[in-house]
Amino acid sequence: MNGVIDGSLVALALLASGGYVLLSLGPRSLRRRLLAALSQAAARAPAVLGLRRMAQRLAASAGKAHGACGGCDDCGSGQAAAKTPAEGEVRVPVGKIGRRI
Repeated sequence: MNGVIDGSLVALALLASGGYVLLSLGPRSLRRRLLAALSQAAARAPAVLGLRRMAQRLAASAGKAHGACGGCDDCGSGQAAAKTPAEGEVRVPVGKIGRRI
């Protein structure tokens, strides 16, 4: 009996790992479709399970267009380009840096 439980736990861990790989490294269209399907399945679940809020979060993340890295949607905003260098920072042009001999 313990062998069956051990085998099923290993299979479950491998299945979770494979799902994570598909979500992380797979195409974004697959990620959006999978998130939409999960949100619909969670929305259809009985209210006793309390999955309504999770379904709303999954639906929101499925419809959201991610940034270039898939993260914070802050790529290309003017905030990053508008940062000024620190007070003690010295800027030296690359052409003025010589080779050491």
